[in-house]
Amino acid sequence: MKQLSAILVAMSMVAGVAHAAGDAAAGKAKAAACVGCHGATGISNNPVWPNLAGQKGPYIVKSLKAFRDGTRKDPMMTSTAKALSDADIDNLAAYYSSLK
Repeated sequence: MKQLSAILVAMSMVAGVAHAAGDAAAGKAKAAACVGCHGATGISNNPVWPNLAGQKGPYIVKSLKAFRDGTRKDPMMTSTAKALSDADIDNLAAYYSSLK
């Protein structure tokens, strides 16, 4: 049980570091390209496109990198994600995860 607690603490620290790495202000500026589908505040008006506001930062990072490298496929997201650097992805994750 003690080992499980230590593992959970370590995992939460890693997730926190991944989230803290991004700059939410830079992510907000970069998010202009996302507004058409995901809404100006990260809330989509179309049920086909997910809400991004309040999503966990590590989930956004993982998803965008998967679209970028082709392991997750969607024509629009793949082409959009291919233009993103790791820093862009971290910044977008920081921004959207900061919204409620």
